[in-house]
Amino acid sequence: MQRRGVLGWLIPMLWTVSLGLWGLARQGSVWRDEAATWQVARRSTAEIWHMLGNVDVVHGCYYLLMHALFECFGPSTTTLRLPSVLATAVAAGCVGVIGHRLAGVWVGLAGGMAFGLLPAVQFYLQEGRPYALVAAGAGMSTLLLVTVLQERVHGAYWVAYGGTVLLSGLMNWLSLMILPAHLATLMWTRAGRDVWTRWATASVAATASVLPLILFSRGQSAQISWIPPLTWHMLIGPAVLLLIGGVGALLDRPRAGRLSVAAVGLPLLAVPQIGLIGLSLIQPLFLDRYVLFSLLGLALLIGTVIGSAIEAVRPRRPGASMWILPAVVAVAMVALLPQSLSKRSPSSRVDDVVAVTSDVRRLKETGNAVLFVPSARRDTKSVSPSAFSGLRDIALAQSPEKSGTLKGVEANPDRIRAAMLAQQRILLVTDTPRVARPVTAERDRTKVSVLRQYFTAVADEQVRGRRVTVYERRASAR
Repeated sequence: MQRRGVLGWLIPMLWTVSLGLWGLARQGSVWRDEAATWQVARRSTAEIWHMLGNVDVVHGCYYLLMHALFECFGPSTTTLRLPSVLATAVAAGCVGVIGHRLAGVWVGLAGGMAFGLLPAVQFYLQEGRPYALVAAGAGMSTLLLVTVLQERVHGAYWVAYGGTVLLSGLMNWLSLMILPAHLATLMWTRAGRDVWTRWATASVAATASVLPLILFSRGQSAQISWIPPLTWHMLIGPAVLLLIGGVGALLDRPRAGRLSVAAVGLPLLAVPQIGLIGLSLIQPLFLDRYVLFSLLGLALLIGTVIGSAIEAVRPRRPGASMWILPAVVAVAMVALLPQSLSKRSPSSRVDDVVAVTSDVRRLKETGNAVLFVPSARRDTKSVSPSAFSGLRDIALAQSPEKSGTLKGVEANPDRIRAAMLAQQRILLVTDTPRVARPVTAERDRTKVSVLRQYFTAVADEQVRGRRVTVYERRASAR
């Protein structure tokens, strides 16, 4: 029995690590969200603190962690993404332990292995962003809650619970939506007064500690102004997830007052999803990555479906029942193979920050100018500064590091116009038409207008969502 308990979490963890290491480098590509992590992690601690006062404070703890890892192991796609792989493996291991404790080893194994196979999990499994770490924290806090409810232990377990919720909240404060999910579990299981008191104390302490971050980050909400308002078609995905989870909960035969997979998994799946929908009615926030941790609940409930099938077959065909889980995993792998391969290709993301740098190196001439439209495309230079050596960033007034921003501070439109008219050759780094958004900023409109009026494009290269165009001054415009 003890050996089965170890395998219940070890196999899902090893399985998830193998999925994470598969194609981890994505051919050396780094997309724009990961580029933010990369460039911030390479700054000094003082520069990171300066930046957090202006932008991205919600990810501050994650950036400091990645800074430490880059200092220790050097900047690389492995250092960038391996923490997410290991964190997802921890989350899968937690699913395995919870499922085993509540419904048996097969439910734990099936749920733990299912977690790593979920398409959204496979995407963020190899992402240099904090969402997998938040999922690991959610898995650990849920496991701690199950432990105190099952074994009625106190003291250090509640301290660990509150600390885990706090750390997850510091990684992304939307992870605090796990607390109402756990509240639903306590109500479902009719927890005693002592448990309620200790849970409330730990939850209030964790929330109060994260509250300053929440309040401060509200002042930086312009960062997420690009998120579209909630529409009905956005609800299709959550509805499908809840339907699958509901089937698993019914198969678990949930009863009020009993700690079960349904009592833990269904609230863990449903409450964050519904909570994010509710918040999105106030301010657009509906992105699946913000509640990636809710898929822990879905994995638990999928484990129940597979475990129920094994239990149904075992009395009549005990030998055959042992092959149900391997068969389901094999079928799922085959069915998801196109998606799995796609998510591990450079084209799986909207762009590749570094792919265009080889064209920049080939097309540039010493003393040429370079422009970025929009200015956020300067992340290509921030991630690969050597590719831009010898080029003059003529629109830049203050570097990202000195300005405490991600994209730097550019000069006013008149100064940009004057600087452009003094150039004979300009490289423009921008988005490909497929992913480009309309130019709206006045500085960017000035750049585009001057290029069209006074310059001619003599070379144009497009690769993986990024574009570099070489412009030369027209003889008639000199």
